[in-house]
Amino acid sequence: MENILKSLGIKELNDGCSTGKNWFANGNIIESYSPVDGKLIGKVKAADLNDYEKIIGVASQAYQYWRNIPAPKRGEIVRQFGDKLRAKKADLGKLVSYEMGKSYQEGLGEVQEMIDICDFAVGLSRQLYGLTMHSERENHRMYEQWHPIGIVGIISAFNFPVAVWSWNTALAWICGDVCVWKPSSKTPLCAVACQHIWNEVAAENNLPEGISCLLVSPGSIGEKMCEDARVPLVSATGSTRVGKIVGTKVAERFGRAILELGGNNAIIVSQHADLNMCIPGIVFGAVGTAGQRCTSTRRLIIHESIYEEVKQKLVNAYKQLVIGDPLNEKNHVGPLIDKAAVKDYLHAIEQLKAEGGKMLVDGHVLEGKGYESGCYVTPSIAEAKNEFKIVQHETFAPILYIMKYKTMDEAIALQNGVPQGLSSSIMTLNMREAEQFLSANGSDCGIANVNIGTSGAEIGGAFGGEKETGGGRESGSDAWKAYMRRQTNTINYGTKLPLAQGIKFDLN
Repeated sequence: MENILKSLGIKELNDGCSTGKNWFANGNIIESYSPVDGKLIGKVKAADLNDYEKIIGVASQAYQYWRNIPAPKRGEIVRQFGDKLRAKKADLGKLVSYEMGKSYQEGLGEVQEMIDICDFAVGLSRQLYGLTMHSERENHRMYEQWHPIGIVGIISAFNFPVAVWSWNTALAWICGDVCVWKPSSKTPLCAVACQHIWNEVAAENNLPEGISCLLVSPGSIGEKMCEDARVPLVSATGSTRVGKIVGTKVAERFGRAILELGGNNAIIVSQHADLNMCIPGIVFGAVGTAGQRCTSTRRLIIHESIYEEVKQKLVNAYKQLVIGDPLNEKNHVGPLIDKAAVKDYLHAIEQLKAEGGKMLVDGHVLEGKGYESGCYVTPSIAEAKNEFKIVQHETFAPILYIMKYKTMDEAIALQNGVPQGLSSSIMTLNMREAEQFLSANGSDCGIANVNIGTSGAEIGGAFGGEKETGGGRESGSDAWKAYMRRQTNTINYGTKLPLAQGIKFDLN
């Protein structure tokens, strides 16, 4: 790991602020311990309010330059950044795995998402299309165009320490915006590594500082960003509780917010499902990243005619799971992010039992050789009711709640019967069931899948959810519009000045 850290620019003590050129920080020290083995990876000196003001000042100046660069040329810079990520994919993937605790394959997959969004953004840099409209007035032309908005503040979570930042940043860059990133203080070294990669690209292209800035800091700096009118857009990923704070503070100053918050995702398993295909999808959705994805499968709604069969298949599948060091590709499940997450996991199991849930695969903390960090737990399965308070709550851990249904209407009502609305899925070979699930009367989530699990979104589609998930959209489709302002233009190329709606205003 020492050589990997060195190749990514990580030192024993790192400054947590960068303008894209200079590094500095004057705040307290944040220590990053790996949940894999409990060892100290490195330290980062965090930002204070003076550092924040310096970063915002530099970013404001950079925006004056960056917005005037033609979008395809901005896309060329993003292309170079993507190429740098390709060259450093293995090392960055290992750092993601080691600092966050997800499997090495998932770490590589996260960096691949960064590469993919760069490719998407490069193409998009030549497709920031507006519309033309026919005017009701003679000799008039109407059209709309899109302009950048300024500084985009990005607040990211620990579970995807690099990918979600890149979803926002790559799009913001090609739109002509500059970015200020406040990463999770639980995974600061991943952010420092990404900033080093950007700094290389900036230096090679003689770019001014401030186009992409890093601000490792505690929560108080994030609140300052949300209150700052100089930051017209704040994109925040995290819990619903944090999202409510962000959304309120940004709205109070009439700013914009992209909120990617909690998920309480369900898979409906129809009696028409191909169980050989869907069992692996269910298991990966529930235990992948140790249940710490916002799209992790938390609820399983099974038709009563196959309930016992599916239950037994899942119990047997969980017996085959190998838990351990995520850098070892033979292991299926790594650790939770820290001991606070372990405490939440154990509390959820206690509450479930208190509400009358029945454990099919009980959960506990693993001890002994290889589990010294105290962050490894066993994935669990429980029979539960959808109305249980703990089932209505998102627990960021590998706990799967299963329940049965009789009719598809009942299944969809159960699926929708939680406050969150991120991802959903149905396993069925019945076309009518699939179409009902995808209809206006079906899933109320931002993501609805057929015959795949709830996790594993692709770059090409807009990512986000409804209800307490926040309503934000990032990544593909037309998510780029959130990073720009729309302007409607009307041009009169005639010799008269007719008014709209046929209004007469004669001064003669």
